[in-house]
Amino acid sequence: MYVYYFLAAVACYFGFQSLLSGFRYVAYVRRETSKPLPDYHPFVSVIAPGRGLEPGLEENLRTLLHQEYPDYEVLFVFDREDDPALGVIRGLGPNVRTVISGPASESGQKVHNLRVAVNEVDPKSEVLVFVDTDARPGRLWLRQLVAPLADETLGASSGYRWFVPQRGGLASRMRSVWNASVASALGADRQKNFVWGGSTAIRRTVFDKLNIRERWKGSVSDDFTVTNIIKEAKLPIHFTPHCLVASVGDCDLSELFEFTTRQIKITRVYAPQLWKPLLLGCALFTIVFFGGIVLLLTRIAMGLPWLILFLVLCVVFALGAVKAVMRLQVVGIPLSGYKHELRQDLLAHFFLWPVASLIYFYNAIVAGFSRRITWRGITYELKSPTEAVIISRENL
Repeated sequence: MYVYYFLAAVACYFGFQSLLSGFRYVAYVRRETSKPLPDYHPFVSVIAPGRGLEPGLEENLRTLLHQEYPDYEVLFVFDREDDPALGVIRGLGPNVRTVISGPASESGQKVHNLRVAVNEVDPKSEVLVFVDTDARPGRLWLRQLVAPLADETLGASSGYRWFVPQRGGLASRMRSVWNASVASALGADRQKNFVWGGSTAIRRTVFDKLNIRERWKGSVSDDFTVTNIIKEAKLPIHFTPHCLVASVGDCDLSELFEFTTRQIKITRVYAPQLWKPLLLGCALFTIVFFGGIVLLLTRIAMGLPWLILFLVLCVVFALGAVKAVMRLQVVGIPLSGYKHELRQDLLAHFFLWPVASLIYFYNAIVAGFSRRITWRGITYELKSPTEAVIISRENL
């Protein structure tokens, strides 16, 4: 029991530190979302790479064409002419721009699409914006994402995703809870922030100076690669809470584990310095919390003292639950149009966060033994951050 209580004390310490970071996150989101936006709105090129159909695609893409922004263009990029999503895009209007990139050979398909598209943007474009087709931004998203770049010292301005279940269900809500911990890792410390490829703005001069297009070659992860390049250049990354965008939809358990494991496999390859602490931290939590539950039930069954152990488990749970609820409440500011859906997720975020940690532990273990992922119907072997081999490709 002494060993267990020692590990529990360590877990409580990390839980308390995590709770403090939650308070800082809440304060940052409130502060940033209350600031007036800088008066900066140059011509922008929005690049949206995609592959295949997905639920809510038309609504997601339509939001990109109706932004409250003075002057911008949107380029939808696909690998082939017969992609079924192109029928949806052409139904959005007669002046929609599409780019056909062809199949990737030496990079991930998304990265290949981006590398082709940046050569097709309007010459007068001053800012490049990258967005995922499963994101559903609000009407002010583009203005809010670009505005921080009025500060010419910034490397990039970035938002992040928040999964909003549509019909609900355990797997869909679990995906939202799992993803939420990553969302709250962003904040005031610009040196620790990262870019998310689904909602990122970069000045074109910075993009060209850092030679990002060429350095994307061989990569599958567009955002990890850009993050590493910007950090090498010692440029700050601004997290824009306004641009925490909804990703509306549902998943089943198979899709949940495929998505979460793929994210951690990519992290394992592109940011091993994050994967190792994740593995160790989740191992510690699993031993203390879930091992503690088993130990508690055993001691109750054997008639041994159990009250102190029960109180320890309550403290461990409370530290995470309080942070989860605070985080959910504050994201209601940028996601004000989804307050009803967020309220429906309250119990999931309160009770399921320990299960999310258990899933992270599973993801991290699997990532230690495999670098193979399947993304949008294409299977890759991630040899290194600059080398990916395409194993197979499905038509979508």
